[in-house]
Amino acid sequence: MPKHFEQFIEKFNSDLSQKEIVDKNLSITISENKLITILTALKEEFGFTIILDITAIDYETYKIKKETQFFIVYILRHKEFFHTVTIKSPVTNPEDGIQSIINLFKGANWLERETYDQYGINFKNHPNLRRLLNHHQFVGHPLRKSYHITKGQMCTKSDDLLEEMNKRLDEKGLLKCDHGGAYNEEEDSHIFLNLGPSHPASHGTIRTLVALEGEVIKAAVPEIGYLHRGFEKSCENHTYNQIIPYTDRLNYCSALSNNIAFAKAVESMIGIQITDRAIAIRVMLMELSRIIDHLVCLAANLVDMGALTNYFYLFNPREDAYNFLSKLTGARLTNSYMRIGGMTHDLYKGWYKDLKEVLRKIQKGVDDTLSLVAHNRIFHDRSQNISIVTADEALNYGFTGPILRASGVPYDMRTTNPYYNYDQLDFDIAIGSTGDVYDRMMVRFEEITQSIRIIKQVTKNMPDGAINVDNRSFTLPAKSQVYTTIEGAMNQFMLTIDGVRVPLGERYDSLEAPNGELGFYIVSDGSGTPYKVKVKAPSLLAMSAYADMIEGTMIADAVINLGSLNIIAGEMDR
Repeated sequence: MPKHFEQFIEKFNSDLSQKEIVDKNLSITISENKLITILTALKEEFGFTIILDITAIDYETYKIKKETQFFIVYILRHKEFFHTVTIKSPVTNPEDGIQSIINLFKGANWLERETYDQYGINFKNHPNLRRLLNHHQFVGHPLRKSYHITKGQMCTKSDDLLEEMNKRLDEKGLLKCDHGGAYNEEEDSHIFLNLGPSHPASHGTIRTLVALEGEVIKAAVPEIGYLHRGFEKSCENHTYNQIIPYTDRLNYCSALSNNIAFAKAVESMIGIQITDRAIAIRVMLMELSRIIDHLVCLAANLVDMGALTNYFYLFNPREDAYNFLSKLTGARLTNSYMRIGGMTHDLYKGWYKDLKEVLRKIQKGVDDTLSLVAHNRIFHDRSQNISIVTADEALNYGFTGPILRASGVPYDMRTTNPYYNYDQLDFDIAIGSTGDVYDRMMVRFEEITQSIRIIKQVTKNMPDGAINVDNRSFTLPAKSQVYTTIEGAMNQFMLTIDGVRVPLGERYDSLEAPNGELGFYIVSDGSGTPYKVKVKAPSLLAMSAYADMIEGTMIADAVINLGSLNIIAGEMDR
């Protein structure tokens, strides 16, 4: 048992109604009145300084009766990055709610708002507890089991966000008031401007209301949720394999990474060990997805700076990569290639030659781009010392992935929490020093090169053998068996209709996706359909820091900074 787990259990053992250690995660259940005490101790005494996610569970229709209907769930990661702790606590009265933990973790701000929005659990002393993903006219809380999936609600009036903006200005001492304390529009010299949601520079369906003095942003209020389509509610009504096409639509710039992350989480709950060939193929495709994602991010951001030539240097090889994926999976953008226990089919004849040529073109595109920007004064002026996030701030916000490494924090799950034989591969982790736009972009440039190194090692030693586990409880039988035997036909029918059955329980599992730690917290009731699926989306926590990052900068800097965060609305909004 890890030392920090042992010390924590020794101190709080009498307060833990349940405790379980699985792999690198400690799961505990505690009472409401001990929640803040234990969360504070976990951070300040035992080193669990990074917040990954906050969610809730509605046990109304669960097979095992719980003492209360609602539980709150916190997932924290240790400062050494290797271990996580999952804290569960009953919520007796959602309307009365529980204490906010924003004073412990800045990243808790939007996570608590999301939990309130989806489940109706109030967080006491939260400074801005309003809906996050659903529109402001929405009635009810969609992830409660009593809310029917077919019940739609239209928004008929836009939210001007001025109430929230005035609160933000007031916090900064910038709200112009008359002697009676009321807002005085005539004395307010700010110009209010909407950036997005319908604008190419918004990098997705994101709206940011800004208060300007000249071209300097004095206050900012972001609004998301324009793309929210109820991913997590849909998961509760589909089998595990049927969910895989939905994961494509999370980060649609690297769809296969989402496929793999979800399949890996389900397989960890079942206890499946996929084949060596399946592991190698997944690593190859994850790194190719990382490359594609970074190419999109860098090309789009360089266009925002006015560097159009670089866009074509990076986007043209991206198209070659998509052509390879289309040939392999049958789809260009949203591939749906993974399955629980493996994947749909094997590599095609001639794949190695095609992939080798794709990698050559990608490297040339990166080299050509860097030859234009690496020593370019305009690029440096636009990106260096812009929207700096220190290492401590990045950890407090819950950043992961390239934007955390750009702040100088060497956290990459491929090395700190190695999976799929990453510890047997030779590659370097790109680390920044300042945490500005420049570092966030240059880290991605270097990661493309390192991903190419990984792919070359994996493909050079591609194992032979099966791509799916040899277990008909999880993988479909061969078509020859389906067409010629009653057992094969029944096997296919049962797996298609009932789905892969996952043992009763709960688990958080994650991997290093292109944008950071992409995780799934899954609650299973033992059937082929998950009781609950929660996505730990790296884009959400990145966007939650956006207002703080752009206040004090110019409008043009805000555009460049958003591009450096690489917000993907499908992943953030779900």
